[in-house]
Amino acid sequence: MTATLFKSASPRLNAPTVHRLSNGLTIIAEQMPIAAVNLNIWLNVGSAIETDDINGMAHFLEHMVFKGTPTLQSGEFEQRIEQRGAVTNAATSQDYTHYYITTAPKDFAELAPLQVEVVLNPSIPDAGFERERHVVLEEIRRSYDNPRRRTYQHSTEITFEHLPYRRQVLGPASVIEHLTPQQMRDFHAHWYQPQAMTAAVVGNLPVEELIQIVEQSFQQSATSRPPSTDAATPGSLPSFIPEPAFTDIVRRDVVDDTLKQARLVMTWRVPGLNDLAQTYALDVLSSVLGRGRTSRLVRELREERGLVSSISASNMTYQQQGAFYISAQLPEENLPIVEQAIADHIRRLQTDLITELELAKVRTRTTSHFVFGNETPSDRAGLYGYYHSLLGDLNPAIYYPEAIHALTVEAIRTAAQTYLSPTAYGVVTIRPQ
Repeated sequence: MTATLFKSASPRLNAPTVHRLSNGLTIIAEQMPIAAVNLNIWLNVGSAIETDDINGMAHFLEHMVFKGTPTLQSGEFEQRIEQRGAVTNAATSQDYTHYYITTAPKDFAELAPLQVEVVLNPSIPDAGFERERHVVLEEIRRSYDNPRRRTYQHSTEITFEHLPYRRQVLGPASVIEHLTPQQMRDFHAHWYQPQAMTAAVVGNLPVEELIQIVEQSFQQSATSRPPSTDAATPGSLPSFIPEPAFTDIVRRDVVDDTLKQARLVMTWRVPGLNDLAQTYALDVLSSVLGRGRTSRLVRELREERGLVSSISASNMTYQQQGAFYISAQLPEENLPIVEQAIADHIRRLQTDLITELELAKVRTRTTSHFVFGNETPSDRAGLYGYYHSLLGDLNPAIYYPEAIHALTVEAIRTAAQTYLSPTAYGVVTIRPQ
């Protein structure tokens, strides 16, 4: 079944077609007059669906997908891709894994089946598994050497007490060291099913041809794929209960002698993608507070008072729950005064309306970023794959600017009153000595 979405009297920037197959796979296709085609295969399979004893499996599997199939030797996929000047890569997060390839339009029919084959039918050989285990363990060790990643890990652990978002996507070395190839084969057989996949394809070929190539690629690879024997429904996700808001200030103080300046992170538990309508005002609040030189925190604490060397705000929207972060890099002696200044800004957002000028800036920036973020086939395929994989809906992807434009200053103040407390939050301070 094929359907074109979002018909409008005026031409829109995005006009994807959604095609659903009887096996549950969704193909999203759009022709774009740029000399490239991007195929982006998304699964709502990330570290959040793992149990503690296999934490890191989704990311490890992402590595093993490229290590050969029954019809492709290890390294052959990359070799054939590179011979045509195409590029491929993958990424794993808490909520998803995706694999993509960008090719010239003339090469897409030949290379797309290879991308689908490695995703559907990885061999996961014992010897290759052991070699790649060492690669993943080294990646984990390097992550411990990265101050930004260490800071992020401290902040997620204080934000989420029980939800799996508190864990590392890479997993701990102690878990990776004990995973087995058969565990990974079982994980892949259960989760990597068509009904858990979205294949977004965008580029300079007719939509019907894009859909046909992708559909045939999946049919071809599925013929050699054994069915899952797992008793659970493939692709069914665990359900989580969002954690309640902080009721007081919860602190974590850390000493990190590799740093030259201190770090401060303040965090609030907020709605996630499953409560999408509540996230838009929080996106605006993060922009008003800490995006750009004219944002409130940057202007006061960095530009005017010189208390921080950098400061930013972000609304991290995971599927089950979100986290509103304010993070700063600063001299250690400024930690108390900066934390108090941030709390004062939060308090003012609860009592005073932001200005129409501030809201207009956010609306303009949002529209510009949406346009700039839709310029390439990979941009659009990633956008469609992300939203359809996690929400089963493309409207939030395409109409995000309209959602921001519809917000009023009163709605933004209500969001601040509801979700951002100046007296109840998590705070991590990392001191250089």
